[in-house]
Amino acid sequence: MQFKHPEILYFLFLLVIPILVHLFQLRRFKKEYFTNVRFLQQISIQTRKSSQIKKWLLLATRLLLLTFLILAFAQPFFKAKDSKNSSNSMYIVLDNSYSMQAKGQKGALLPRTVEDLLEHVPENQTFSLITNAETFWNTDIKSIRRELQNLNYSPLPFQLESAMAKIKAHEPTSAKDIVVITDAVGLEPQKLKSIDESWNTTFITPESEQKSNVSVDSVFIAQTLDKFYEIGVQLTAFGTTKELPIALYNREKLVAKTRVPMQTASMTMRFTIPKGDFQGYVSITDNALSYDNTYYFSISKPQKTNVLSIGEPEKSSFLSKIYTPDEFTYSNFRLRELDYNKIEENDAIILNELTEIPQALQTTLKDFVAKGGNLVLIPSTENKATELNKFLSIFGNLQLQNAQTTQKLITKISFNNPVFSSVFEKQVSNFQYPKTESQFVISNAYPAILSYEDQSVFLSSIQNPLGAVYVFAAALNLQNSNFQRSPLIVPVFYNMAQSMAKTGVAAYTIGENQPILLDASLGKDEIVNIQNNREKFIPTQQILSNKVKLNCSEAPQLAGNYTVYQGSTAIKNLSFNYSRTESKPDPNADDVLSNFTLKPSVESFFDALLSERTEQNLWKWLVVLTLLFLTLEILIQKLVK
Repeated sequence: MQFKHPEILYFLFLLVIPILVHLFQLRRFKKEYFTNVRFLQQISIQTRKSSQIKKWLLLATRLLLLTFLILAFAQPFFKAKDSKNSSNSMYIVLDNSYSMQAKGQKGALLPRTVEDLLEHVPENQTFSLITNAETFWNTDIKSIRRELQNLNYSPLPFQLESAMAKIKAHEPTSAKDIVVITDAVGLEPQKLKSIDESWNTTFITPESEQKSNVSVDSVFIAQTLDKFYEIGVQLTAFGTTKELPIALYNREKLVAKTRVPMQTASMTMRFTIPKGDFQGYVSITDNALSYDNTYYFSISKPQKTNVLSIGEPEKSSFLSKIYTPDEFTYSNFRLRELDYNKIEENDAIILNELTEIPQALQTTLKDFVAKGGNLVLIPSTENKATELNKFLSIFGNLQLQNAQTTQKLITKISFNNPVFSSVFEKQVSNFQYPKTESQFVISNAYPAILSYEDQSVFLSSIQNPLGAVYVFAAALNLQNSNFQRSPLIVPVFYNMAQSMAKTGVAAYTIGENQPILLDASLGKDEIVNIQNNREKFIPTQQILSNKVKLNCSEAPQLAGNYTVYQGSTAIKNLSFNYSRTESKPDPNADDVLSNFTLKPSVESFFDALLSERTEQNLWKWLVVLTLLFLTLEILIQKLVK
């Protein structure tokens, strides 16, 4: 026990006063004469005894009364168990991602958590609140009540590292109390390393009763027919699931509906739609999370792809048979006849066995790829590896080693690569293997698309967000290779030339920094905007001659189908979806957080904090005891004779 005012204890010397009063009674006794006191002798003895008892009781009550009064002014207290952290800054990290839609015993996790915060955070507690997208510094529960009541689910996944970085930047050196409220979906041990060990960190993990979920993960073009697209819808199941309905809509019109028996963890449903503009969504119905039940996507009417090959016509004749006029606008030029200004008008450029690549052409091609074009390099047997490496280094980390003159068979196909993703219905292991007589050795960190029998690379690619650079290891002329006569030649060159800006599904993830390229010519002060009937925003944009590069990492906030407008003219349909990283329920949250303090609720956290950080003051009890003994003295004076 300690005292806030220990100097008051010197007044305990005043206890001598009641003792002196008791020992030295100043009252004088008067003599009364009676004729005969024989009958009063017994009464006199009894009165003297009761008087002595009364005096001792009064002395005891006065000593205790004065003692408790002095102690009350000295204000004794018991020190808090965790007094050293009583001045810590408080931070509340609240996960408001879509996984918090899951239902617990008392309803959806996020609304219930907000209610707990409003009810159980002390009104005099100053804290900072950090959500997935918003931050409120140095506030209190009264000031932030309305913001909490209006808090919506965030399209951004819960990022613990980001929250910890914000806290550290706000107060780098101060001691901190951090309470993280999350369902721990997607929380990995690696992410927990962002928490400073010196911080007092507590986790509150509201538990969901739902341990299963089905999500629509993606939509893609599985096959292109003459007048139709066959699209694939990728579904992923977590936990035990049953048969569920799935529907396909074009805008708000129902196109197809069926039921999916989720017999495996991953299934692909296929639908056939007309080959034209399609802006719709796929929707399923399950009883778990609702945010991932709908996937929005847009497919534009097919446009001809512009392909330019640079090389000798006799070596490029096979390309004209692949890039037919019904789908492509194909042209071929010798290097000396090439007009560099025409390069940016194309979607794909093929460098077919050029003996040299001039510096001016290298600079132009670098700009071409940066704007979303695809580049295909077919080396010549006369090329030197050092010269090709200087050219390839401007695109990425892919290098060629000196050519080998050993015949090799091309035996391995990367079926998961986008070049072959919609070509084969099933994987094949035995086909007519093409061969090359001489070839360079490709050394890179990128996955191979086609490989030789000795696992060396025949075809690889350098991917960037807008385009790609494809590199062959060998010349494809008939003297060096029979690849032109292989069945692989058509799908390889067909898919390498495809531009994602003109073909494919336009579906993007909200919050991701994924550039979008549009064919549009804008004036100096002209901009494009993106909108639908619920949201309108102006993305970050960059004009690239006859194209516009958009960045939508900060908007939109709502999933749906959108249209890009140049003034009042619609120029492109886009779709945005919420990230699916929150779709998988995480039943092992306690295992991941085993090294941290866990509390079952907001109430239990603040109750524990209050009991550990609050001093136990005793002066109020001492005042009560003082009044009690004062009352007792009065009663003794009146009742004891």
